[in-house]
Amino acid sequence: MAEISADLVILSNGPGELSTWVRPVLQALMAQPRFSRVSILLSPCPHAGGNEVTLAAAFPGVDRVLAPQQFFFFLLWGKTPNAWQWHQQGVVVFLGGDQFYAVAIGRRLGYRIVTYAEWTPRWLPWLDHCGVAQPQILQKVPRRYRSKITVVGHLMADIQPDSVPLLDRLGWTPETEIVGLLPGSKPAKLRVGMPFCLAIADQLHPQRPQTQFVIPVAPGVTTTSLIEYASQNLRPLDSSVSVSQHQAKQGLVALRTQQGTPIWLWTESPAYPLLKHCQVCVTTVGANTAELAALAVPMLVLIPTQYLDAMRAWDGLLGVIANAPWVGKFVATFVNRITLWRGLGLRAWPNIWAQEEIVPEYVGHIHPDDIAQRIDQLLKDPARLHQLQANLRTVCGEQEAITRFVQLIYMALENRDMA
Repeated sequence: MAEISADLVILSNGPGELSTWVRPVLQALMAQPRFSRVSILLSPCPHAGGNEVTLAAAFPGVDRVLAPQQFFFFLLWGKTPNAWQWHQQGVVVFLGGDQFYAVAIGRRLGYRIVTYAEWTPRWLPWLDHCGVAQPQILQKVPRRYRSKITVVGHLMADIQPDSVPLLDRLGWTPETEIVGLLPGSKPAKLRVGMPFCLAIADQLHPQRPQTQFVIPVAPGVTTTSLIEYASQNLRPLDSSVSVSQHQAKQGLVALRTQQGTPIWLWTESPAYPLLKHCQVCVTTVGANTAELAALAVPMLVLIPTQYLDAMRAWDGLLGVIANAPWVGKFVATFVNRITLWRGLGLRAWPNIWAQEEIVPEYVGHIHPDDIAQRIDQLLKDPARLHQLQANLRTVCGEQEAITRFVQLIYMALENRDMA
């Protein structure tokens, strides 16, 4: 089908949704472009890093982006700062935020509405199509609306890494041992994550001097800001870094800790070609655990609760309250104690999908030397690494979720229903 005069309107909010949902869906849509204009509307998100507009505008095929500060004015009155024009036909696609927004905007513009739901599809009487992550969700949907539901799978688990021969570019071999360090993308996580990850590398480097340590720079985060976070002394850790050289290898910036451990910053995004070559990664909770799962990369998920900022980086209502003025510090301290007493439950996406801990989560007063020892033990046990990879491939299941979801968008554009 050729391109027609139609608008594609994508609703999203935070950096995780933009990177793991919007970007791959857009890439698939641009392979067979059928819309004459693409707009991304960003709703306010309490965990946004402030760079979402720049990130969304850089996606291939995007013509315009509505900033979060302008979202509710458009939602209520249909007005944009630059008086955007709209074609007579189009499709509104929900990929993050509140599902109600898609209904309200779709009805205002007179467009077809397609949503994606990981857990609970909402507003079904007003939708045209809804892609869901799991078949179990169908059991929660009234029979009269099930024809609108299609099980597409987990969008976050449908990653197709670039086939660029990365190791040749970097002068590494398939035998090169690579440990990925993912400290997060939000300021609250980075303040803890950067010094903590570097301290892990300092502890592990003397035991495994052959290991390469790499930090993929998250979208919206700069190498300069990472260096600043790394240079903060997170007591009782002493892991500040000094820059040794820039662009030491193609696509990498070289850092060196005060103890002499080399750390590489990978600045290309997405970092999938790099991550798929890692033997193991250390990560915080978030969308990155889904990306690693999709790549079948073994991971250790860390939540060091001895630092209040770890709690303030949470998603959801607790994160909002923990960042509130006056009461935030009290709430964070209280949640710390409850967490240590009762535990957090499953927090990494592959564990949530499997409803069991298939990748280890470490929560509480954890320390870099303990994590370094666990990584060392894991790297010495290839059978355990292979088992972790096999478990991740099993829980992610069959891929092509993106393809199935994009098909729903095309069906909406063509005003067709499921056969």
